[in-house]
Amino acid sequence: MRIATLAALVFSIAIGAWFVIGQTPSSAEAGSSASVYQGAGESNLDLNSADNVLFLDLPAGRVEIQMRPDLAPKHVARIKELVRQGYYDGLAFHRVIEGFMAQGGDPLGTGAGGSGVKIPGEFSSEKFERGVVGMARSRDVDSADSQFYIMLGNGRWLDGKYTVWGHVNKGMEFVDALKKGDKNMNGKISGEPDKIVRMQIKADADKAD
Repeated sequence: MRIATLAALVFSIAIGAWFVIGQTPSSAEAGSSASVYQGAGESNLDLNSADNVLFLDLPAGRVEIQMRPDLAPKHVARIKELVRQGYYDGLAFHRVIEGFMAQGGDPLGTGAGGSGVKIPGEFSSEKFERGVVGMARSRDVDSADSQFYIMLGNGRWLDGKYTVWGHVNKGMEFVDALKKGDKNMNGKISGEPDKIVRMQIKADADKAD
C-alpha cells in the first residue's frame, strides 16, 4: 500500500513539472516574461456544438476530443486560440508513460516550454480516468500554459488538482499507439518522439471541406 501511494505521488509530481530536474525553469515558469490570460472564457457551453470538438491528428490516425467549456471555459478558449494559430502543429509528445498519460504541447519538446500566457486553474470534480484530457502545470496552480496530457489509464490522485478541459470521444487507440518513454526516466522519449500532425476545431474543418 505504501509503495503504491509513493508511486502515485511520484507520477503526480511528474505530470505537474514543466521542467527537467537540473534544467533552469523557463521564463514562463519563473514569471519573468509570462502574462496571464485575460479572456472571459468560452461562452459557447453547448457540448453538441462542432466548435467544442477538437480534431487531433496523430501519426496513427485522428483523435476526436470533446472539449469541456462547462468545466474549464478559460482553458478551452485559450486552447482554441492556440489551435487556430497552428501553434500545436508539429509539436511532440515528449513524455509518454504507458498506462498513465501522454503529454505534449511544448514548443521546446523538453517540458520547459509554453506560449508565455498562463491560464488560471479551473479545477472541478471531474475524475481523471482513461481518455480524459488535462492541463499540465508547475507547482503553481495558476501556471498552466500550452502543455496538455491525455490519460492512458486512471489517475485518480490527480482529481481536483489539475484542470480537466476535455475527453477523447473517438480514436483512443491512436493515442495508445504513441511512442512510449522510459518510466524510470519520467516518461522521457528516447530518440525521435511522435508528433502532432495537426490540430483543428471541427467547426473550422467542416467549413474547409
